[in-house]
Amino acid sequence: MDDFSFSVFPNEELLDFRLFQCGREQCKPLHSFGPFVRNHYLFHYIISGQGFLEANAKKGVTQRYDLEAGQGFLITPGQINTYSADQLQPWKYVWLEFDGLRVAEYLNEAGLSAAHPVYQPKTAGQAERVRDIMLYMTDHAKASPLHLIGHLCLFLDALIQTSSARREPRETQLRDFYIQEAVSYMELNYQRELTVEEIAGACQLNRSYFSKLFKEKKGCPPQEFLIRLRLTKAAELMKQSTVSIGDISASCGYPNQLHFSRAFKQRYGVSPREWRAQNKIQGKR
Repeated sequence: MDDFSFSVFPNEELLDFRLFQCGREQCKPLHSFGPFVRNHYLFHYIISGQGFLEANAKKGVTQRYDLEAGQGFLITPGQINTYSADQLQPWKYVWLEFDGLRVAEYLNEAGLSAAHPVYQPKTAGQAERVRDIMLYMTDHAKASPLHLIGHLCLFLDALIQTSSARREPRETQLRDFYIQEAVSYMELNYQRELTVEEIAGACQLNRSYFSKLFKEKKGCPPQEFLIRLRLTKAAELMKQSTVSIGDISASCGYPNQLHFSRAFKQRYGVSPREWRAQNKIQGKR
């Protein structure tokens, strides 16, 4: 046996993974939820029983999916959806609500999106990996945030590895290099006014072509990615410092504090002041 090994790991840039809620429920017959729109990703795994999901995938078209134990379903941000338990065999499920800058990319690798919301495992045994991680997180909801985020990563990996619709990641190509250059440029310049034209120009690409490539790779338009990046930076500053919200707003690319507050509340569900009160790290000066 060799007594030495060495590996270099790829930089996955795991930015802004956030867990919002988790839980489990044995539903009553015909128990339903919706129509409703979520601000984040919501995934249900069906432990037993059956029911259905109705989801608005695109252009006002609603699809119905009949689901049973061993399957799961994804609800994406901004998507109108309704789901209901069966009358005779109402389902029991466990769920996670989460988000992050690269979540859409990982879900896409698992073959999941607004247009393809149903998780079908390769085998029943493999599906249990996804179920067990979700149940663990629900049973340990009081654990440290770092512990839970670690298990969120394990959940996403299990979802990818076990999905029958898994898409193999492509080898790095020139267009991937361009998108990484764009992300790096945003990281360096998010504090000031920044347009898509400027970012595309920094990558020496046409604006429309750049926007198309960016959405394919990151799962959202460059404008949305930039907003989420700015708000993530702002949230970290509010958590770790006593700098005023007005100064944080300006330092994160929002010279107008009112515009910042509106964008922040749309993203996090509460005002910046409320969020800071709920998440402030004790002992910071």
